Amino acid sequence: MRIPRVFTTQPLSAGGTIQLEVGVARHLTSVLRMVQGQNVILFDGRGGEYNAELICVKKGAARAKVGGFVDTERESPLKIELAIGISRGERMDWIVQKATELGVTGIAPLFTERCEVKLNAERLEKKTRHWQQVAVSACEQCQRNTLPVIQPAVSLERYLSTTNEGLKLVLHHRSSQRLDEMRNQNNHVTLLVGPEGGLSEREISLANSTGFSPLSIGPRVLRTETAPLAAISIIQSLWGDMG
Repeated sequence: MRIPRVFTTQPLSAGGTIQLEVGVARHLTSVLRMVQGQNVILFDGRGGEYNAELICVKKGAARAKVGGFVDTERESPLKIELAIGISRGERMDWIVQKATELGVTGIAPLFTERCEVKLNAERLEKKTRHWQQVAVSACEQCQRNTLPVIQPAVSLERYLSTTNEGLKLVLHHRSSQRLDEMRNQNNHVTLLVGPEGGLSEREISLANSTGFSPLSIGPRVLRTETAPLAAISIIQSLWGDMG
């Protein structure tokens, strides 16, 4: 069996012991049926990972002895932030999961004109925690050691007023500008994508006025859960670590 990779919110140090979080322990003991003496890999999102051994295992509870630090990173040299209109149902989970696997460093959920998702403050906070956990699970699977940050959801207007770093791109299927025609001298790219139905013409104009360049990634109109993943893959291939 492949050694499980486990994220913990607790700071790790070689030689220490930690009581694993309840959800993690339950997964290891009840789902994977791991026992005392078996090995896991721990990471705390601050870079690198640690070898560890389960030293006390009970149903739904586990302690681990932290072993040596492994200074390995799988991060792209390119920082990619995905700003995306909030989608309905499981689409947003899918986007967060796959964008994490593709190496984004941050995801900014946005309320836009065509966003059909309505959330009060309590539900929004719960959703943000859920999306962060989706990113954690994706990191455990794809072997990233640094977590992408899920930002608190804000309006598009508020987001645009705070974004001023690197190459800024807004997906617009009626644009003729392609990624392979662009030159990027930054190590930071911000990609703006609309929800179902896309961004309105007013929103695209607003993005353009704040430094976002319109971008097309092909002749077909892609769904909101497909378009950002295709664009991120191309961006990583051109300027990041995918080839």
